[in-house]
Amino acid sequence: MASVFSMIINGDIPGRFVWKDGEAVAFLTIEPVTPGHVLVVPRNEVDHWEQMDSTLFAHLSGVAQKVGQAVKDAFDAPRIGLLIAGLEVPHVHIHVFQGLSLETFDLANANKNASPEDLDAAAEKIRASLRSLGYGEYVAD
Repeated sequence: MASVFSMIINGDIPGRFVWKDGEAVAFLTIEPVTPGHVLVVPRNEVDHWEQMDSTLFAHLSGVAQKVGQAVKDAFDAPRIGLLIAGLEVPHVHIHVFQGLSLETFDLANANKNASPEDLDAAAEKIRASLRSLGYGEYVAD
């Protein structure tokens, strides 16, 4: 059975995409630890990040860095956090979020009731920032 992330990538479940390219996508999580919390995910299902092809891992890291720059710009964040937990969904995903404190690195502190309007607004802020940073060709509309 396909992972929930594959279902989002394939359009079977809606997602708030901010980035799309041939190998990776980035979309907002529905349970953010901070506003603008994004997941960077390979299009192909890979369960364990340490077993991933190093070229794909480098690409995902590069996308995470660009998305992180956009989140930092969009929310005037002092720092950007990056986390690979690998426990929630058996499909590699890199969490990119405002690193406001060590508590923001604890996914147990996620907002399980984020409003769709807030998530939509955060996605649009990140898309606008990605465009202004010169990554418009990858911005998902």
